[in-house]
Amino acid sequence: MKLFITLLLGLLLSSCASLKFESPKLSVVTVGMVSADVFSQQFRIRLHVRNPNKIELPIKGIEYQLFLQGDRFAEGTTEQSFVVPAMGEAEFDTIIKTNFMSSIGRLLSKLNTSDQGKIQYAFEGSVLLSKGIVLKFPFSEQGMVELNIKK
Repeated sequence: MKLFITLLLGLLLSSCASLKFESPKLSVVTVGMVSADVFSQQFRIRLHVRNPNKIELPIKGIEYQLFLQGDRFAEGTTEQSFVVPAMGEAEFDTIIKTNFMSSIGRLLSKLNTSDQGKIQYAFEGSVLLSKGIVLKFPFSEQGMVELNIKK
């Protein structure tokens, strides 16, 4: 019996080790202001998620930090649940709240000197899965995104 359990455990561990699972790739598609006053601002962020794996990803949320033009712009956790198909892609919107009026001013001044209204972003954090062996995958992406500050 002990030999059987040892063999079964070895088989299970070797099959787990052979599964190569990659972190999903996230990118920011758009950043747009929804509302603003002196104390806080709300932005709609559209995110694109690409799943490079051969199984679907049941995402229950994303913990993130968003940097725009090098300044920390927002951080938090999304609460939208969705499934990204195996070897597939999905997009979704999330609303973030900021209270960094000085960051908005710096961002607007940098926007005047940026290329065609596009700004540099860095987006990092973890994708949270609702089921699976591993429930948290780190990500870190950078790129350019258009900033829409019109209401």
